[in-house]
Amino acid sequence: QGRCGTAFPIMRRMRVISLNMNGIRAAARMGFYAWLRRQRADVVCLQEIKAQIDQLNDRQFWPPSFRCYYHPAEKKGYSGVALYARHEPDEVVEGIGWPDFDTEGRWLEARFGNLSVISLYLPSGSSSEQRQQVKFAVMARLTPYLERLRGDGREYIICGDWNIAHTKADIKNWRGNQKNSGFLPQERAWLDLLFGPMGWVDAFRVLNQATDEYTWWSNRGQAWAKNVGWRIDYQVVTPGLRERIRSTHIYRKKRFSDHAPLIVDYELES
Repeated sequence: QGRCGTAFPIMRRMRVISLNMNGIRAAARMGFYAWLRRQRADVVCLQEIKAQIDQLNDRQFWPPSFRCYYHPAEKKGYSGVALYARHEPDEVVEGIGWPDFDTEGRWLEARFGNLSVISLYLPSGSSSEQRQQVKFAVMARLTPYLERLRGDGREYIICGDWNIAHTKADIKNWRGNQKNSGFLPQERAWLDLLFGPMGWVDAFRVLNQATDEYTWWSNRGQAWAKNVGWRIDYQVVTPGLRERIRSTHIYRKKRFSDHAPLIVDYELES
């Protein structure tokens, strides 16, 4: 935990940034922290930090403008999430009570009054069929959990790498990826449920309907240069925040990871 910040004030604007870092130390070497200093972010949600706390002794990993919270995986060099808050949260919650999920460092929640901001890293199923089954199991358990969150009266911003492209508009080569993890029919149907009957909102799509906006690109070939990507990083919000979304942006001028930062500005009630 950092040692800076004051009580969270009544705000008009709040900027939330989310990024899968594919290794926090690698992203730092690529200039992430120099970039972050210029972003006027209020909350920063990071995923796949791939580091233990004792590997983050350098002060750049504890930017003085923020309170800094880390929830690493028990396995070294794997997974893990972090959250930076410009103002001190009322409470920070690591994990959601599932030992197999929490030991991989996949959920970190900061509570500010009636608002929760969460850094989430949903498992990937691309490495093996076993991991795909783990992903499906997590999705199944998250369904009632997210339903409970929707009914608890709080507002939520769930940021992170959900490892699923929702529609054909969210992936360049949709025809060739229909049998691949991240664009399987079962995965897409789950997001249909999330953004449909369950009532959650894809914040980016509230303002941007473009078909060439992606957040992840394979390191193979010229995927980045040719913008052959997937939109698998989201800020998923409760319906009460839909009308509070003022701008959305995927930052691509510089590259810190195989993912790009997703930036959303919200306007909150006084």
